[in-house]
Amino acid sequence: MRAPSTCYEHPALGYRSLRECVVDLERHGQLVRVAQPLDPKLVIPEIQRRLYAAQGPAVLFERVEGSPFPALTNLFGTLERCRFLFRDSLALVEAAIAAKADPSAVLRAPWKFRRLPFAGLRSLPRTRFVRAPVLAARTTLDQLPQIVSWPDDGGAFITLPQVYSEDPNDPRPLRSNLGMYRVQISGNDYAHDEVGLHYQIHRGIGVHHSAAAERGEPLKVSVFVGGPPAHTLAAVMPLPEGLSELVFAGMLARRRVRLREHEGFRVAADADFCIVGTIEPTGPGATKPEGPFGDHLGYYSLRHDFPVMRVHAVWHRERAIWPLTVVGRPPQEDTSFGKLIHELTGPMVPVSIPGLHAMHAVDAAGVHPLLLAIGSERYVPYRPDRPQELLTIANAILGFNQASLAKYLLIAAANDDPSLNAEDEAAFLAHVLRRVDWTRDLHFQTKTTIDTLDYSGAGLNAGSKLVIAARGAPIRELGRERPQLSLPPEFDAVELALPGVLAIAGPAFAAAEAGYASAEQLAAALEHQRDRLREVALIVLVDDAEFTARTLNNFLWVTFTRSNPSHDVHGVGAFVEHKHWGCAGPLIIDARIKPWHAPPLVEDAEVSAKVDALARPGGPLHGLI
Repeated sequence: MRAPSTCYEHPALGYRSLRECVVDLERHGQLVRVAQPLDPKLVIPEIQRRLYAAQGPAVLFERVEGSPFPALTNLFGTLERCRFLFRDSLALVEAAIAAKADPSAVLRAPWKFRRLPFAGLRSLPRTRFVRAPVLAARTTLDQLPQIVSWPDDGGAFITLPQVYSEDPNDPRPLRSNLGMYRVQISGNDYAHDEVGLHYQIHRGIGVHHSAAAERGEPLKVSVFVGGPPAHTLAAVMPLPEGLSELVFAGMLARRRVRLREHEGFRVAADADFCIVGTIEPTGPGATKPEGPFGDHLGYYSLRHDFPVMRVHAVWHRERAIWPLTVVGRPPQEDTSFGKLIHELTGPMVPVSIPGLHAMHAVDAAGVHPLLLAIGSERYVPYRPDRPQELLTIANAILGFNQASLAKYLLIAAANDDPSLNAEDEAAFLAHVLRRVDWTRDLHFQTKTTIDTLDYSGAGLNAGSKLVIAARGAPIRELGRERPQLSLPPEFDAVELALPGVLAIAGPAFAAAEAGYASAEQLAAALEHQRDRLREVALIVLVDDAEFTARTLNNFLWVTFTRSNPSHDVHGVGAFVEHKHWGCAGPLIIDARIKPWHAPPLVEDAEVSAKVDALARPGGPLHGLI
């Protein structure tokens, strides 16, 4: 394998196909080929996870067992490679998003945006006189690479799909939706010509599905796989309302998205594969159980009924390549997606929510369970000693796009430390924990919606939220040593997870009533030891204290993916005053695994041994993972 180049030639135009991208990466030492046949069930996915962890190259598996198509993995495996793929268009895209987020910026500095009008026109999707390489041949679902990422997955999934739908009331490409919703292509009760589509009703495709149901007609859906990498990124991009994913993809690729109508369906001409079909509005067979699926919180999302697409055709281009990724406990390849998206959409934050300086969804905590934010506190003449504007900003955040999925929102005042960085998670937590007043600064939303993939709540999509707002001078120091505590018999190991943060191992959470009672038992036992807890701000009740305290990522993952604020937040010296809950001593978060939680993702030991063998000297993966 050649060392990656850091001096890149810029192509005159963006990639016209995924194969062009593969050739370019290989020429610059950022892609290697593996010729040995490999199993798409568990083996290739485990290789991908190790590739990402090693910050390795993209890999083209030329022979996938059970399929005639090669598979490409780790395409977006590093932030540097993501920038490389779009090296000739990132500046233009950043300018477009900045102009969309703050149109007045164009008036203030028109020379910076002078290319936008022409770039916008050149980015409009093309629908006339389009030659479509994707229509070169037909295949069937069972011939596609059957990627099974985790041992208990319900079947094979497409993990980098671009799901395209149009509004039945206004079927124009510029009014279409292109989203990345997972697609199950085998397993469960699916027939040979059915696939499962996992999406929520508020998503763009869900709106189209509802419109089709109102008209009493099926919704036509196209699933594109492969094609220029810009199309994949566009499908996952949280764009400002009114900015089409197709226009964004055209601008990022420096080449218009080319669409063609064929046999009544819209196809992306430059995709590697296109699966087209229909979703019935209602009635028997309109939904079927989809999943389980190892997901980005680090647990399985379980079987639930989701819409079924009846497949009309599967087309592919000559020498088609099947791109894939694997999701699981962060960080994974979608972490790189997230970092690039954060770079591009950064200008949207301060102009979308007045007073908001920065916002950071914590990848290690599964993204949606924990959001960190920094805001202004300009209500100084009134009560300079407590959060005020921060609470206004927090409410706006919880109504803003995908930030509305946040379960825990920690927000701090920029006034208190101008150097505070929301992406420095350890420093941000320390800043908040030194200042937070647990008697005042906890603000709950109960019986509300949470992320579909989060099983810590009371049911699917059902749970609670907690805003923790911290402002002012520090009120405590954070201890760096474990205090000597007297604990009830079933509570044993105590570890210092972070300064001022203890992880305490408790009894297994067997049943709801007894489980919650044991957390209250811990709080009661500590009530009489508050003098030993002056430098402790937070206690996390866990199954394994050593594991939780071993790394910052472990602490973030355990604490915020395994707790539901309304049920699992307790405190030393807890009280309720006029419906406000608080505590005088340290906050306690019960982050033990509960019986209703989804199981965590665990790799298959035999598969891991196979991959170990492939990585030994003389093996096809030696030096890569």
